[in-house]
Amino acid sequence: MADQITFKIYRYNPLKDRNGTFEEFKLDLEEGWTVLDYLNHIKWYIDGTLTYRRSCRSAICGSCAMTINKVNRLACKTQVKDLKSSEIIIEPLKSFPVIRDLVVDMDHFYEKIEAIKPWLIVNRPLDDKEIPQSAEDRNKIDEAVMCILCGSCTSSCPSYWYNNDYLGPAALYKAFRFAFDTRDDGLHERLEIINDKNGMFRCHTIFNCVEACPKSLNPTHGISELKKICFTETI
Repeated sequence: MADQITFKIYRYNPLKDRNGTFEEFKLDLEEGWTVLDYLNHIKWYIDGTLTYRRSCRSAICGSCAMTINKVNRLACKTQVKDLKSSEIIIEPLKSFPVIRDLVVDMDHFYEKIEAIKPWLIVNRPLDDKEIPQSAEDRNKIDEAVMCILCGSCTSSCPSYWYNNDYLGPAALYKAFRFAFDTRDDGLHERLEIINDKNGMFRCHTIFNCVEACPKSLNPTHGISELKKICFTETI
């Protein structure tokens, strides 16, 4: 691998540009540096106008999700050496409107999450104690709980590319997380939301979302389980 790395970064300023362009930065290869480390270096020492999101630097918040060498990844988690390339192409997540440079508008994405009611719906009387849940029942939703809502899966989904009204894998995976939570009473309520032309049956099981997930989760499995339960439950 070369001693220097060329970064081709998508640049777009809505006040100046009609279309985005790529700008190149050639930097020395640094041991242990992630893509986010290089973005920070460029912004702090070379071009302060470079715009991107980042927060935790621990692959937990999902803020730094972007397309790196044509694959949706977290910049803070992606080691440059692991890419095994002398040229790194960095673009904003596909299918979301670009606000500036690598920052995309996530409002529509979050609206889809909110639409499936991502909270426990409890209709039974409660006392002052917590609702118990067995380890076995928790294991059924354990992976889905780990979703960080970075948007990588929805951005990679062909069904979402052609229909922005589709709830998308992230929202449907979140619906699975609550629908299969034994403490929740909102199954039928959520099935009414996701069982329409823009809901779970819009998923064609292409598995792009699985490949794109930086946390190695399986939204397709969750959506498939929702489809199954739809045929066994009376809505």
